[in-house]
Amino acid sequence: MIKEILEQLAPLDAQIAALRGNAQDEEGRMEAMTVHAAELAELAVEEDEILRTCGPLTAEDRVFLARHPDRPHIDETVNALFTDFFEQCGDRQCREDSAILGGIAKFHGMPVTVIGHRKGSTLEENMACNFGMPGPEGYRKALRIMKQAEKFGRPIITFIDTPGAYPGKEAEERGQGEAIARNLMEMSGLTVPVIAVVTGEGSSGGALALGVANHILMLENAVYSVLSPEGFASILWKDSSRSGEACELMKLTAQDLYRDGIVEEIIPEPVGGAQRSHAVLFDSIDTALKNHLNTLCRMNGKALAEQRYKKFRQIGEARKA
Repeated sequence: MIKEILEQLAPLDAQIAALRGNAQDEEGRMEAMTVHAAELAELAVEEDEILRTCGPLTAEDRVFLARHPDRPHIDETVNALFTDFFEQCGDRQCREDSAILGGIAKFHGMPVTVIGHRKGSTLEENMACNFGMPGPEGYRKALRIMKQAEKFGRPIITFIDTPGAYPGKEAEERGQGEAIARNLMEMSGLTVPVIAVVTGEGSSGGALALGVANHILMLENAVYSVLSPEGFASILWKDSSRSGEACELMKLTAQDLYRDGIVEEIIPEPVGGAQRSHAVLFDSIDTALKNHLNTLCRMNGKALAEQRYKKFRQIGEARKA
């Protein structure tokens, strides 16, 4: 249903973008909005009426939104939420992996380490970062940066958005499984705060390799699962076309995972999905990160490692009302 609603909104979005103009500076945009204020207001009302017809989203709807190409990606997220970002490249063993972005930044003046899966907005960008599917070099780079963060006492914030680790022959030859397993082991014992934010699709060990955190947050329409719905349907029924049915069975939505005690908070998205307003979404993420960092930064290193261990031992137990 959400797909049809977004298709209805597309021509209205195009009209709004045309009326706002292509001015690069804030003054030019404000002038265009002033000149076309009445038309923009009418179009906004039309969009609101269409969005109000959007009923409760199904799990299949949320998978569609989690994969929407216009959702914010890690580069934009870093620019919006952090300052003084300094990217760190390479795993110091083999090569650089563009599917993982990582480095040092400041969050409201606090030095932090930021790591995330990188996807592109165009075919060329996606090919450059392997469609957000890291190889072993990406996970080793992430671990190198995390261990450095532990050494200097910086909190770690990860952003998860991947269809899974790259399953190619060359990745396996270079130790893909070992790299993911080592991340799980090492992350479990880190003595600094670790917060993971699932922003889109989080599939398989490729997502979990950045997800062993003290607190896991999920965007309202993100998904987090052991494999894709298409893969689930292919294995269970030998029919990938039943992926919609699989979405319901897999319990992969933020709402399902919150009920099961896996995630600590669901971050709200704009009506219609995160791609409708990046600015509104970033405000919500910013508030959530401040609150969770404030809680975790009060704990010492031993307590952080113990809390993380207990969290993952208790996964699957229903959250108490």
